[in-house]
Amino acid sequence: MTSTNEIRRSFLDYFAGTGHQEVPSAPLVPFSDPTLMFVNAGMVPFKNSFTGLEAPPASRATSAQKCVRAGGKHNDLDNVGYTARHHTFFEMLGNFSFGDYFKEQAIEHAWTLLTKEWGLNAERLLVTVYHTDDEAFDLWKKLTGFADDRIIRIPTKDNFWAMGADGPCGPCSEIFYDHGDHIWGGPPGSPDEDGDRFVEIWNLVFMQFQQEADQIVGDLPKPSIDTGMGIERVAAVMQGVHDNYDTDTFKALIAASESLTGVKADDATTASHRVIADHLRSTSFLLADGVLPSNEGRGYVLRRIMRRAMRHAHLLGAGEPLMHRLVPELVSEMGGAYPEIVRGQALIQEVLEREEAQFRRTLDKGLKLLDEATGDMGEGGTLDGETAFKLYDTYGFPYDLTEDALRNRGIGVDKNGFDAAMTRQKQAARAAWKGSGESASEEIWFDIAEREGSTEFTGYSSVTGEGVVVSIIKDGAEVERADAGDEIILLTNQTPFYGESGGQAGDAGRIWTPEGLEMTVTTTNKPLGRLHAHVGKVGTGTVAVGDAVHMEIDAARRDRIRANHSATHLVHAALRNRLGGHVTQKGSLVSDDRFRFDFSHPKPLSDTDIAAIEAEVNAEIRSNEQVSTRLMTPDDAVAAGALALFGEKYGDEVRVLSMGSKRDEGKEFSVELCGGTHVEATGDIGLFKIISESAVSSGVRRIEALTGEAARQWLLGRDSAIRTIAGVLKTSPDEAAARVTALVEERKRLEKELSEAKRALALGGGSSEASSSDEDVGGVTFSGQVIEGLSPKELRPLLDDAKKRIGSGVAAICAVNDGKGTFAVAVTDDLTDRISAVDLVRAGVEALAGKGGGGRPDMAQGGGPDGAKAEEAISAVKALLARENA
Repeated sequence: MTSTNEIRRSFLDYFAGTGHQEVPSAPLVPFSDPTLMFVNAGMVPFKNSFTGLEAPPASRATSAQKCVRAGGKHNDLDNVGYTARHHTFFEMLGNFSFGDYFKEQAIEHAWTLLTKEWGLNAERLLVTVYHTDDEAFDLWKKLTGFADDRIIRIPTKDNFWAMGADGPCGPCSEIFYDHGDHIWGGPPGSPDEDGDRFVEIWNLVFMQFQQEADQIVGDLPKPSIDTGMGIERVAAVMQGVHDNYDTDTFKALIAASESLTGVKADDATTASHRVIADHLRSTSFLLADGVLPSNEGRGYVLRRIMRRAMRHAHLLGAGEPLMHRLVPELVSEMGGAYPEIVRGQALIQEVLEREEAQFRRTLDKGLKLLDEATGDMGEGGTLDGETAFKLYDTYGFPYDLTEDALRNRGIGVDKNGFDAAMTRQKQAARAAWKGSGESASEEIWFDIAEREGSTEFTGYSSVTGEGVVVSIIKDGAEVERADAGDEIILLTNQTPFYGESGGQAGDAGRIWTPEGLEMTVTTTNKPLGRLHAHVGKVGTGTVAVGDAVHMEIDAARRDRIRANHSATHLVHAALRNRLGGHVTQKGSLVSDDRFRFDFSHPKPLSDTDIAAIEAEVNAEIRSNEQVSTRLMTPDDAVAAGALALFGEKYGDEVRVLSMGSKRDEGKEFSVELCGGTHVEATGDIGLFKIISESAVSSGVRRIEALTGEAARQWLLGRDSAIRTIAGVLKTSPDEAAARVTALVEERKRLEKELSEAKRALALGGGSSEASSSDEDVGGVTFSGQVIEGLSPKELRPLLDDAKKRIGSGVAAICAVNDGKGTFAVAVTDDLTDRISAVDLVRAGVEALAGKGGGGRPDMAQGGGPDGAKAEEAISAVKALLARENA
């Protein structure tokens, strides 16, 4: 018997020996084809090579490609476990020619490998060709010597392949294996062709025409070859079995399932074991390729597959989560060919165990509801759509899981009723949204989301991608196309552009097509929290709804944003470590040039606090620990010690980000709930520097900080400033601070001496005798002075001294600084019953072109902008004093 691993290796070695370059399997997420949910055929990774958008890896290539069919139009999920050849995950062996060889060599390679290298009985083989492809018919006949009835002409599209309405196309030639007359069925093209006797094992596609709008318009300049052989089907042939699930890989996985559940595969349980074995492969490979379970897009399909397998584990009586315990067997069987599942084994097991534990908590409740609703039903009954929707909405049962649960009892589900209930829920959500206070013009986002669903974000693992345009918004309304010069908002079905949310700025970059579209994306927003809206301007070309576009973010800008965002997590942890557990995040803004972080704390941070926080964050950066992301329920995440972000809304699943070195009880330095993009390791942040700390509101402080090159440039600027200061002071940078301190102290001393000198001058040299400025005004002793450069704060002490000197009377001083005048008047206590300092000072202030002035009857002060009229201010007070005492 030839093992599946040996078959794979033999296929690749044969074609490598004939000049084909072996190409590793591409990830299951098809970045080269935005119309597909998953890679579902071996040629998908080469699509751009066949269309001329990219150079092929070589003129001829061979691969063993991972494929998944469990969503979209290629969906085999419902049949898996109940048929011999349906799978969610399968491998496609293929050989490809990019304008090198064509039909004759492709047919020769296939026949040589099957009959000579692998030794299949030629009498068990037959082939099909497209009914007008005489060339292929003649080549097969010449090579095999088959009678005409074993080279079957097929007149339908089954034997004519096209990449789409536009693009390469051409006839096919399929190779079938006859499993024997003990199995019902007829050859292809016969009335009994749907039977299982004749099984297609290899399809050869001859790309030779160019198609436009489903019409052939000419020959391709370089005809090419694309072939696909399902390894599971050919393994069944070579291992002498009819059923794919009886091949070695599946037998090993089913045996492991039997061992762990204690239940042998028999008539009643075989389907469950098969579902578990098949779904284990698809879920594990999807997880290894970066897809995580969620409630939308690819993550939702993954979750559906997981939960279907987990329900069958429950049917087998597994008391504890089962799927994760089967992963080692899968790695043993397939890890040699696909090292990604070896590298990802720990993650795969962790996610499967958590998902199954979570699902089991709701499974019993859901199944109880299902039993209650169908308890009296017999075969042929129908579950109402409202109950099916409740299972979906409340217990997380996808519609097809409910169908699967009732299949063995012969009970159907009212799909129309389910759809009606779903529609009512969407209408209720729309009504609730309209009442949320949003602008009426924003309803356009709800229309798009309802029609197209959420945008799938692919940017956690890639900075480039492709998407299909689902909406174009210009001047607040949806349009079908946009031209050069148009400022638009463009939405696609999937995107690597991060939409602004959680404080993180949206991505910028470009969207383009080979046909000449060039759109600059200035930012990306996230309306309703689930659409990614690319805001920008069309530079050249046109774009229309339905176009497939290439998308490329500004990777350098994203790297800076990621570094800043990751630093906020380290800062949060360092603040809590330094200041206490009362510190919680109150908001943040993360851009590419800097970030700010608001947090609860009752008082300013000291210089020592700031230094300690900087030191701790930079120590974590230098540790260069890997950053890990897990998916958990919010409750489980918080129970595990994760911090939730302020103001963030969380759904059923959250991304839990762990970063930094291990601390107490083995937990990482920082564990938080966060959906943003982050560095792969803390060392990628580079450097961290706090540049300011301030108050935002009562009990809330704000840190502004820089990372990486921005922090380095900031420090270089400070260093340059210090060197400049040192040069001016004619000292070294190390001595500059001490020199500045000495100069400041010297200035303070000189200012004090100058103030004392001015005060002495104002007091007439310090004499207690009558000053030469004293005069009699209306029978009242009056002292008036104008002093240039006198500090306003010296006015009151000088006036107090003047009052003591004159004993009884009025003193007025006008201090002139920078062209402005500060005027003050003092009245001795014996005169305040008939003379007010406030009235007098207002007269002086008015002369200075000022207004007002105030104080007490014995002391008042004010000022005006025209210090040149200081003497006039003194005269104005004398005049008022004379009038009041006349």
